[in-house]
Order: sequence, then C-alpha cells, then structure tokens
Amino acid sequence: MAVYMLGILVPVFLSIWFSKREKKSKDRAVTVEVGGEKGLTKRNWRFEHLLETPWEGADTLAILFEQTCARHCDNLLLGTRILISRETEVSEDGRAFEKVTLGHYEWTTYGQAFRSADDFASGLVAIGHEKGERVAIFAETRAEWFLALQACFRRNLTVVTIYASLGEEALVHSLNETEVTTVVCDRKQLKKLVDLSRNLDTVKRVVYMEDYGNTLEPSLSGSSSKWTVASFSHVQSLGRQLPANPDMPLAADIAVIMYTSGSTGLPKGVMMSHRNMVATVAGVTTMVPGLGSKDVYLAYLPLAHVLEIAAESTLFAAGAAIGYGSPLTMTDTSSKIKHGTKGDVTELRPTLMTAVPAILDRVREGVRKKVKTKGGFTNTLFQFAYKRRLAAVEGSWLGAWGLEKHLWNAVVFRKIRSVLGGRVRGMLSGGAPLSGDTQRFINVCFGVPILQGYGLTETCAGATFCEWDDTSVGRVGPPVPHCYLKLVNWEEGGYLFTDTPMPRGEIVIGGPSVTMGYFKNTVKTEEVYKVDENGMRWFYTGDIGCFHQDGCIEIIDRKKDIVKLQHGEYVSLGKVEAVLSGSRYVDSIMLYADPFHSHCIAIIVAAQAALEEWANDTGVQYSNFADLCSNPATIKEVLSSISKVAKQAQLQKFEVPTKIKLLHEAWTPETGLVTAALKIKREVIRKTFADDLKNLYQ
Repeated sequence: MAVYMLGILVPVFLSIWFSKREKKSKDRAVTVEVGGEKGLTKRNWRFEHLLETPWEGADTLAILFEQTCARHCDNLLLGTRILISRETEVSEDGRAFEKVTLGHYEWTTYGQAFRSADDFASGLVAIGHEKGERVAIFAETRAEWFLALQACFRRNLTVVTIYASLGEEALVHSLNETEVTTVVCDRKQLKKLVDLSRNLDTVKRVVYMEDYGNTLEPSLSGSSSKWTVASFSHVQSLGRQLPANPDMPLAADIAVIMYTSGSTGLPKGVMMSHRNMVATVAGVTTMVPGLGSKDVYLAYLPLAHVLEIAAESTLFAAGAAIGYGSPLTMTDTSSKIKHGTKGDVTELRPTLMTAVPAILDRVREGVRKKVKTKGGFTNTLFQFAYKRRLAAVEGSWLGAWGLEKHLWNAVVFRKIRSVLGGRVRGMLSGGAPLSGDTQRFINVCFGVPILQGYGLTETCAGATFCEWDDTSVGRVGPPVPHCYLKLVNWEEGGYLFTDTPMPRGEIVIGGPSVTMGYFKNTVKTEEVYKVDENGMRWFYTGDIGCFHQDGCIEIIDRKKDIVKLQHGEYVSLGKVEAVLSGSRYVDSIMLYADPFHSHCIAIIVAAQAALEEWANDTGVQYSNFADLCSNPATIKEVLSSISKVAKQAQLQKFEVPTKIKLLHEAWTPETGLVTAALKIKREVIRKTFADDLKNLYQ
C-alpha cells in the first residue's frame, strides 16, 4: 500500500513544483489589410496567403476523390456494420422500443469505393438522368450517401442535400424549388416521398438504398405512375453494364445546394461551388496534426449538415478510414443497442470524432452518474484525480502532459476512455456553443483536446478552428488558413472594432470558402453577401465576436437574439441560454423576453438522469418523470441551480429567468422544435408553448 501511495504522490508533488512555470502565449492570428468594409481583419498566423486547394490540381471534389482513391487504393475507406437481428422490446410502462444486434464492420477500400461511385454515376445515365438536371440525396448518414455524392460529382451534377428529419412542407419546398428529377433516398424516406408524390412537381426517378439484411422490395402503393423506382444496387449494376465517360466539373460549378434546417420559416438553399468546398478541405486539413491513413473516423452526424460533409471530405482527402454509425447505436448503452451488443464506438475504436454539444453534455452526465453510483473509494478517487487533472490542464505544463497525466489516465480514466473506444486522440465540437464545464470534462476524463470550431453553411463550415495545443475554453480559435475574419462595427448594439482591450463587432468572413448565395433568393443574398473591390466575397454572419490578444475569436452575441426589455435593458437570448445550459438539470432551454415586461422567463427540457438522482437523494416522491417535472419542489431546485450558474457567469439580474416551465420530453428534429444540428427553432417553440409563456408572465 505504501508503494502504491508513493507512486501517486511523487508525480503529484512534481506537478505542483512545475506548475509555477508560466506558459508562454503565442499569436495564433495576425492582422492584415484587405478590401471591403472598414474593420479589423485577421488571418491564420502560419500562412501568408489563403489556401485554396489541398494540393495543386485538386480544385474540385471530383478530382480530389479520384486522385485520393488512386493514392490510397488498397487502404480502407468506408465501413458499415452488419445487421444480425432486429427485435422489439416492451418496457414496463408499455412502450415499444426497437433493439438491434450488430456485428463487425465490413470495409470498402478506396479503390473499391471509386469503382462503386463510378458505376453509380454511369447507372444514373442508364436510368435516364440527363445533364443539367439535379439529384437530391434524402437519407440518413451511411456509406451509400457518400458514394452517391461522389458519383454525382463525376457527372457534374448538382446535388441537393435534404435533412432526413425535415418536415413535409419544407421537403416539398426544397424538391420543387430546385426542380429535382432524381431522388436518392433510404427506405424510410421512400415512404415519405410516396405519401407526398402528388405534391412533387418534377421528380421522375427514385433510387432507394436497401436496408442491410432486408431483401424485401419496399411497398410503393400510392406512388406516382410517372416515377421510375430502382434500388441502389440495381443502378450500380446497370452502370457496370453500360459504362459512361465521366463529365468532370469545373471549380466554379455548383456542387451542392444545401438546404439548412433553418430556425425560422422555410429552409434556404445555399449554393456551394466545388471551389468553396475544396478550400475548406485545404484549410481544415492543416489544423489536425498528423492527419492521415492511420486515422479512423466515426461518422454519425447528418451528412446533409455542412459540419459532417466537410469532416468526411477532409478525412477522405487525408486517406483516413470512415466508419458509419448512428446516435442511437453509438455506445454500448445507446437506446437502440440490444443488451450485450457493442456500440459503434466500441466496435470501431475511432481516433477522431465530431460532435454537437448536446451529445457531449450527455456523455458527461452519463459518466458522472456511473461514477457516483459506484460511490465509496471509487468516487473519492475520481473526484481527487479530476481536480488534479483539471488544475493541470488549466495551469501546469508537467501535469498536463507529463508524469501525472499518465498516472491518472492509468489509474482512473482508462475505463472512462473506453466509453469512446479508447483510441480517440481528438474531438471537434461544432454547431452550437460548448459549455466550458463539458469541454474541461472531456479534456480531463478522455485525455484529449476537444476543439471548438465556428462556421456556417454559407461559409462551407469551418471558418475558425481551435489549435491542438490551445487548452482555453469559451473560444472558437483563430481563422482557418483558407479565410479571413473581420470584425465590423455594429453601432446599434454598441460593439466596435476599436473597443479596448478586446476589439468587438459583427463577424464577417471572406475568402474562397464563402459560398455563391441562396438559390432563387437574390434579395437575401444581396443582404448578407458582399463583393469587395478586389473581387473577394464576404459573408455577414450576424454573429458578434471579439478578438482575444492572441487572435482567437470568441462568440459573444448575435444580432437577431437581442431583445429590449420594458426598462431599456438589452438581453442576448443566445448568450444567456449558453450560460444556463451549464446547469446539470438543463437538457435544452429557450429563454423568452417580452419587451412589455422587465424580466425573462424560460422553457426548459429537464435532464432526466440528473433530476431523478436529485429526487432520489432528497426523498422527493414521484410516479413518473412528467410528474417530477411538474413538482413545485423540482421547479424550485432547477431555478436555484440556474441562478447559481448565472451568478458564476456574472449575468445581470434581469437576464436570469424568474419563472420556468419544465418539460419532460426531449426536443428532437422529429418534433420540429430543433434543427438537425439540435439548434432550437425559437419561433416554433414560442408558438408551440404560447399558452405556457403567457401563464408564466401572469
């Protein structure tokens, strides 16, 4: 025992000794003079000129795919798990849940993937798809989604990407507005198309991706008699029999029209050229050290979202392997995984992952709950180790990377790391602000950097990206080497790029990744896109940021989210929501501020595990989770928690909600209350809970 304790104490004392050393800061961005509106502009410190291609000649995604497949012909590219069985389980309260048993990953090499995409491209010609017509991909993330995309590029076809969770009205709008003639979908989405067939004006052909392990033909009753319906494998087979020469695109050609899941109104289609998308690949590739063929990436976010399509494009360009999964089968305890079956991360053991903050928050709460359940010495040791590692990450050079890191990783955090497969070396968080608490938790427990990024569909994802050695929280990094970041004055909100000590203003992004505008929406395009005297395109984001001394940007506000209260105070809804999400009881939140009142209220989706743990610890009685959420004692506890979080973040009193409505059901894309990236649809939530909001203000 004495030897064991000595093995722990020596590294701890060494860590404390070296923690006195000051870490030198470095400039991560430099100021430059460029055209356009007056402001403060910065670029990445490592490159004097903006990057446009990952290597010379790779100026379209079609060429990039062809050259990469030739370079890495025998390496693994696309992995899919085999479905062994599917069954239904009924819970004690009578609800039915589908459970699946999944096997190992089966892999397609780069060479095989290229031939599959080439066959599918020829197959599209064989079934009658003509040059100039558009293809829509309307499916969950999977290998065939990626192959269909690359196939379309080889025919210089513009792909319309649509979220699988998009509502009927938005789906019909997207397909009709872009005059899509061929839809590539999975079997689940095929049923939606069949039901809506009378409302689809231009669709002529539907290609469906087969379900793994399901050889039955889908039911097409009620579908339009004018449609040609064929399976994905059949179209590939036709392409092998009737090969067609590729029709390769130019850099200026539109590769994708990506329909955002927009938080208000009908979705807008963002036009992305090959030049735009390749520039993002070129820039992001430089931000991940050692990115290459040894990396394995877990793909599970929607490929119709710019974050995932940019990530997969970057990974395949580097020669990495991409294994496909699902949020419902990700871990060994995921809701759709049959007990005893490995989750996707356990089976794949990825080295790199992307995630949205909501998923990372759930990972954090899951680990905390499991540790607390074990109690005793295990919980005490975890808490001590966590505090030591946290102090190390935030201050001690040796503690962050030296002896103590290895000690705690071996003694405490090794089993926790196995939750994500045990090999993850880095994670990217995007799509929404990540709380500092969750970021630090991942840093400590999984021993890896979790890097925040910032970008928009209109800028082909990554505009900023935290550097690997940056251990700060709350920031989204410096500009990626393919774009400029400029702060311009927003005088109405009081944000000026001349502010000291930190320049502030609306974030404007310029460079080759700035997209071509909105499809058939000239008015909106001219409102937020500008071209300067040098021909460079700039996108006005509406987000408010500030530059830190080292050139990293922090998002501090959003123009559309600011509400003026009755007595003249301004409330930034998004800023406050990001702070209050730090409460362990908050799963999702929408702050609401009425200009005719002097205080705020909020609708909160409660975090079930945390609230039930509190109730059990304090003896609060409840029959089900809905009953617990309506209990006055529960509401009082949640109000107390968010008040503490608000006080720690130094929010003003008028920014903190005085009343809340607790919900027991999660907001999902299927409910229409959040986007596919899990951003709240503020106006939809306001209308849905209009009576509750009215009652809270009474």
